Amino acid sequence: MPLGKELPQLLKQRLFYQGRKFNFDVARLRLPNGSEGDWECIRHPGGALAVPVTPEGKLVLVRQYRFAAKGRILEFPAGTIELNEDPAKTIKREIEEETGYRAGKWQELGKFMLAPGYSDEIIYAFLAQDLVKLEEPPEQDDDEDMETVLFTPEELEKAILAGEPIDAKSISSFFLARPFLM
Repeated sequence: MPLGKELPQLLKQRLFYQGRKFNFDVARLRLPNGSEGDWECIRHPGGALAVPVTPEGKLVLVRQYRFAAKGRILEFPAGTIELNEDPAKTIKREIEEETGYRAGKWQELGKFMLAPGYSDEIIYAFLAQDLVKLEEPPEQDDDEDMETVLFTPEELEKAILAGEPIDAKSISSFFLARPFLM
């Protein structure tokens, strides 16, 4: 087999940290060329995200505080997939909790890895249409601090291109949804 076609051999793996939302492990690998090294990986159960569109064509996003970003960033509603949960179920719950809207029509947009250099997290993206505002939205989780904001697709694209603080999963999902929006 030509060099580069073989996969590295796992020699040892250890859990370095076990957290509430993710784990961190370190693996000792032997590469096909014989060299050995340690690789770190954040193990995450994955997430689901919605690109919600109101009947008027506005996109529903949340601006929320993110510790790692040291500030508030703009994001589409999203959530971590619970053990053995279908990503569609995850996002249907999260969109109601985070925005106070319920979608009548759902479409899968795709899935993608966020940072395969150090994490196994996969995001499942959905287009959520036929939104209805809930009369009494569910309470947000205790650890969430967010506000709902509306953008036209054109406004959001301008914000992305202007470098506003917007996370990568939202930018990627916006461009997956764009053919359905404009």
